[in-house]
Formats: sequence, C-alpha cells, structure tokens
Amino acid sequence: MKIIAVDTGGTFTDFVYSEEGEIKTLKVPSTPQDPSSAVIEGLNQIGGENRRIIHGSTVATNAFLERKGVKTALITNKGFEDIIEIGRQNRERLYDLHYKKPQPIIPRDLRFGIKGRIGPGGEVIEELSPDEVRALAEKLKSLGVEAVAVCLLHSYANPDHEKLVGEILESLLEVHISLSHQVLREFREYERTTTTAINAYLSPKMEGYLRRIKNSLKPGDSLLIMQSNGGIISHTTAGREAVRTILSGPAGGVIGAQFIGKLVKREKLITLDMGGTSTDVSLIEGSPTITTESRIEGIPIKIPMIEINTIGAGGGSIAWIDEGGALRVGPMSAGAVPGPVCYDRGGTEITVTDANLFLGRLLPDHFLGGKMKINPGLIAEPLERISQLLGTNPLETASAVVDTACSNMERALRRVSIQRGYDPYHFTLIAFGGGGPLHACSLAKLLKIQEIIIPPNPGLFSAFGMLCADIVRDYSLTLLKSETKIAPGEIDGIFEELKKLALDDLKKDGISTDSILFESSLDMRFVGQSYELTVPYTQNYRESFISAHLREYQYAHDREVEVVNLRLKAIVPVQKPVMKTVPKSNVPDPDHALISTSQTAFGGEFRKTKVYKREMLKAGNIVEGPAILVEYSSTTVIEPGWEAEVDLHGNLIVKNSL
Repeated sequence: MKIIAVDTGGTFTDFVYSEEGEIKTLKVPSTPQDPSSAVIEGLNQIGGENRRIIHGSTVATNAFLERKGVKTALITNKGFEDIIEIGRQNRERLYDLHYKKPQPIIPRDLRFGIKGRIGPGGEVIEELSPDEVRALAEKLKSLGVEAVAVCLLHSYANPDHEKLVGEILESLLEVHISLSHQVLREFREYERTTTTAINAYLSPKMEGYLRRIKNSLKPGDSLLIMQSNGGIISHTTAGREAVRTILSGPAGGVIGAQFIGKLVKREKLITLDMGGTSTDVSLIEGSPTITTESRIEGIPIKIPMIEINTIGAGGGSIAWIDEGGALRVGPMSAGAVPGPVCYDRGGTEITVTDANLFLGRLLPDHFLGGKMKINPGLIAEPLERISQLLGTNPLETASAVVDTACSNMERALRRVSIQRGYDPYHFTLIAFGGGGPLHACSLAKLLKIQEIIIPPNPGLFSAFGMLCADIVRDYSLTLLKSETKIAPGEIDGIFEELKKLALDDLKKDGISTDSILFESSLDMRFVGQSYELTVPYTQNYRESFISAHLREYQYAHDREVEVVNLRLKAIVPVQKPVMKTVPKSNVPDPDHALISTSQTAFGGEFRKTKVYKREMLKAGNIVEGPAILVEYSSTTVIEPGWEAEVDLHGNLIVKNSL
C-alpha cells in the first residue's frame, strides 16, 4: 500500500509518501481559493492505487480565523442565549485600556432559548416542549441557517433533552447539527458552548472540502485526517467534528519531532516550524504537551490539543513601518499569491524571504531544488524604498528584517519554555519548515541552546510527521465528585463504558481495533480550587495528584481531592515509516558535496561561504560554519561558530563549536 501524507500550507502543499520502502516527496503551489485543488493535483501526480492518504488541513483554521464559516444558529436554555458573548469576567489583557472581547461567531439574532431544564445531578427540573422545538426548527428553516449548535445546561450529566432536540431538528432540517454532549461531555457551560458552536460553524465547510477530495480518489483509496491532538481520524469523523482539526497541520510536525527525538535518543525538544505565513513552536518532554485550555482568537476550545504557540512570522511575512517609524515584520503575509517580491508574481512589499535572498542566505539557482525560479533583481527597488524610510542602507535593512523576524520567533519560543519553567539550555531545538533551518542558529544563540537537529526534507516535515501518527480518539466525561463520595469501582465502570463507546466508534469508521491501546487519566483538584491538573489514572489517584501538584506548584493541601473529569484516549498504532540509513564516510571532510561558494551576510558584512548539496553528504561528515546546505524543500544556514555533523539517518546535528 502506498501511504501518502498531505500538509496544506499558506504557500505550498506538501506531499510525503512511502513507495517500495523509500520516502519520496513533492511540493505543489497552494491554491488559496480552493485548497482541495492543490491536494487533488498532487495526488494525481503521485498516482497509484489502494492508497492510504493522511491529510493535515488548514480549512477549519482559516475558516475560523477569517470568520468564513457557515450561517449557524445556537439553541440553549431560555435565559442563557448570551453565554457565548458574556463569557467569563476575567480579562485576557488586564492593563489594556482598549481591550475588547472577541465577537462571538454566532450573532444575537441567531441565538435561541427554549424551555426545559436539567439539573447538575442529571435530574429533570423542567420538561422540554417538543412543540416549541418544532416551531423553532421552522423558524431556522426560514432564516436559511446551514448549521445548528445545541448546548443545554448540564447535558454532560443527562443528555436526554439534547438528544430529543437533535432528533426533532434532524427530522425537519437538512443541516449540520452539533450536540454538545457528543462534542464535549464536560461541565463549564461557556467553554462547552463555544466549542460546540465552533464545531457547528466549521463542520459544513470541512465536510464539503473533504467530499471534493474523496470524490476525486480512486476506489480502494482511504482518507484519514490529522487532528490537533496528534492523532488521525477518518474523514467522516473529521467532517462531523471539524473543531478537532483546527491545528492539524502543525500537530504533524510535533509528532514527527517526537519520532526523530526517539530515533536519536533526545527526549527534551523544542520544535520550530517556520512556514510561508506563520511559525509554530512547541515543547516536548518525552511526549508532546497536551492541553484542553486552548484559546484561538480569544475564544476557548476545550478539546485536547497539542500545545502549540503560533505567531505570524513566516517567509512571506511583510516588513512595514509603524506610526512611530519602527520596523515591523508580520503578521501580514504575502501568502502564495502574490508571494514575496522575488517570486515575480506581482508582490511589491519586502518579505522575510526577500531579505534572506538579498543577504545571500537563499540561492536563486537552488530554490525548491532549482525547480522554482526566483528573481533577486526585483528586490532592489522596494528594499531601497523601505531603507529610505528607515534612514539605513539596503544591507542594514535586510539584516534588520531578518533580526526582527527572529525576535518575534524568540518570544514565541520563550513562551513555551522559559515562561513555563523550562530552561532552553537543557533542550535540543529541532528546526523544520521551509524557513526553520534558515534561522535555527540565530535563535539558538538568542536562547543559549547548544544543539539543533535539522531532519531530512525539513520543508516537508509536518507531512512526514503525519506518517508517524497513530489513529486516536479522545473521550471525556464530567464526574465532579470528591474522593469520599466516589463508590468503589465507580471510576472503573465509567471507563469501561467509554471504552465500549470508543470501540463502537472505531468500528463504524472501518478501523480494526485488534491492537487498540487505552490511556486513562483524571482531571483532579483540591476541593475549593477552580482549575485542575490531569494525571494518569491509577488506583492511588490521590497520591498521583498530590505528586503532580507538588511538581507544578511546589505545595499541596491536606484537604480532600475532587475528581472532575475522566479522560480516555483510544489509540490504534499504525506502522511507522522506516528512516533509511545514509552511506557512511571514512573521513569528516564534506568537500565531495561542495558545489559552489557564495557571498553571505553575517554580522552586517558579506563573507565567502561554502555551499553544499545536502543529499550528497554522508554520515560522519562535518560541515563547519559559515556554510549553506541546499536541498529540495529548504535551505540550511550554518552560521560562524557552529558546525553540523550528519548522523546515520541523514539528520544534521548542529552544535555550537565555540
């Protein structure tokens, strides 16, 4: 079987596939007007039959960020129609006098309250009126809504009312319907409502997108989708639960980094994924950091996600002058069209890619393996224009653009490491994406990181990571009981029910469960606390929680502990790609891979720099900086004072040689 991973980016759509035991790659220009066109084009170029396709999609992400989801209505209990607008009383930026809460994705005139009430213990306080729901369904039909989110109070404890509303709506409307107890069966009404609303808002878009791809496939092909939690699911589940795919592309890179880390025996990693429009960073300590408290554009999404910090700093990020006369870079991006100035597609504003080209860090004859021509002559006029505004010369301006982009990325790296109590000095930076290897040495110096790993084909690494991902389904249920009120065997009984649900769901998706693994965990807190810690489930769960609390906060109470949520992760392992070994060299000298020299700027002056073809390097070769390594998907810059050694799998292990 040919296994193909597809990662849609802002500039390119990347394909990594295994064929006859060999990893092959392809890049196709992205088609922002319809991302499925680039996916279909690449799959047609690769060809083959009975293919398993794993896709990391930006459709849900972009639809949410650009507010281009479908017309969605919210049905909740009477009096709670404004919960997604009121939110919580805490302010994200306490001292920002101009702070405004994000606008809810469902406007006030599409939020409806109905009679009926379930209590926190699952008891029925007020019966639901089916006639009222039917009348509301007719109104929704007249309004032309395309999706409905249903979130009733305490449906995590008793979903009967939500099920009845869903049944009535399905019988009268031909629209997508998201029920909160199916999307997120947990307490905290605000977070459950926003997560369900986002799912309803995005799912029709995702369903249509996946349908176009599925219809283009051959009989025997299967389509799986990358999730934000680092696992893959069927395309039918992804279409129905689009909220689970919001960070699917970046998650692939983190899973790939974990795979490489195990291969080279490095457990502490910080990932740097710099693409065309953004940079994604994350921290791995043995395994990726998972969070259920993500906020995107200020709106909470409470499903499990790999903790990834994303900023608008990519190769296409535009340099501009703010009102105070200071240079800024991003978050605006030139994207795939028109792209950077040097792409010669109509771009007129200097980007990070243009600056790197001017500084000699990118080489025109080797961009995308020489298959895409870029024109350095187009940069002079717009670079001179911005230099005059800054009162600098073009070399200083280009250097400042790259330095500013690096400063933006440094802040993101600090957020996932130093601000969470981790010293980057003890971690290895793994850099990938089209731009990560260009800036890795600069960022490592800023953070005092001593070692960098640059994997093979770094520009397609997020797609490679999808080949390493297992099939994963997440389940949760709120219990909200103190330890003294939990009956013997109660927790085990609930986990058994969740396991049955997982097995049923996977079988419906046509996935074999012969090798399924389960990971059980608990969200716990001391009685009286507002937030929880997640710990693996054991019979001594109190002791596990106290140890975790001591590690996180350096103290623990004597009071009772409370089990808030039960979490189950169902994992079906898949066969991982085999990293072929590269030929070994008897000497460290890499001159057999030397193809030219160039003039490259370091520290404000141009220096003669050796250029190597990365594919020609052998295991044991050592490349001393300054040097440039060119390959199909990316360019690696080894700065002065650094050296790179090639390992048996073709990874570059870059270390500070000073």
